[in-house]
Amino acid sequence: MAGTKDGGGVGGGTKPVAQRLLATATRLFAEQGYDRTSVQEIVDAAGVTKGALYHYFGSKDDLLHEVYGRVLRLQQERLDHFASSGAPVEQRLRDAAADVVVTTIENLDDATIFFRSMHLLSPEKDKQVRAERRRYHERFRALVEEGQRTGVFAADIPADLIVDYHFGSVHHLGTWYRADGPLTPQQVADHLAELLLRALRP
Repeated sequence: MAGTKDGGGVGGGTKPVAQRLLATATRLFAEQGYDRTSVQEIVDAAGVTKGALYHYFGSKDDLLHEVYGRVLRLQQERLDHFASSGAPVEQRLRDAAADVVVTTIENLDDATIFFRSMHLLSPEKDKQVRAERRRYHERFRALVEEGQRTGVFAADIPADLIVDYHFGSVHHLGTWYRADGPLTPQQVADHLAELLLRALRP
């Protein structure tokens, strides 16, 4: 995937070029919107040339894809870990449900940028992202289905609806969560995970 190469520093920073470009793009997209941020603004703020950006990412579209992709890869890795542990299915689902909340809050700019701008991706990138998200949701849904199949969870609500219920809450975190608010990321995660499990208990 684009953006995974490391490069030596150019311009005024000490971070690898790809990392600096991504950090700069994330900040500018969050501040002024993806569609209102030009490639020239990104390279000027990062202190690199357009050639450097196109070497690592190919396009502004690739940058937007990578903003979300890095969070989704982290979440997929962690979900795979929880799902394959030997814990009871209720604990595995609780851990996975809480983790996606915490990791989203910890990367809230990335998530907010993406959900606000996903419709601006090229058709090819949009298809790729949807496939990546589908893999994550399917692994999460499999935990719900396992619990329903074994009688741990009620089976009267379709697993797809349960998954949409939880991720709808996750996707709206950017509209209300504030770091200086009354709840820590873990507290929000624990509350939302408990709401999910309450909906599933027989």
